[in-house]
Amino acid sequence: MNNESKTSSRRKFLLNAGLGGAGVAAVAIAGRQVATAGQGKPDAAKPRGYHVSEHILKYYKTTQV
Repeated sequence: MNNESKTSSRRKFLLNAGLGGAGVAAVAIAGRQVATAGQGKPDAAKPRGYHVSEHILKYYKTTQV
């Protein structure tokens, strides 16, 4: 194999590896979009963010001096 053939071979390999990686990324993103689309709307009754729960109240009791 001559030097020019090696360089061409490497370039083709890197090009194919890049295209393969881009294809894998596209499939991963598409799969995530399908998974989130099937979840529907979140429960309006489910609290969001910080809220006092029984677990938190127990923790507060353990921190009292």
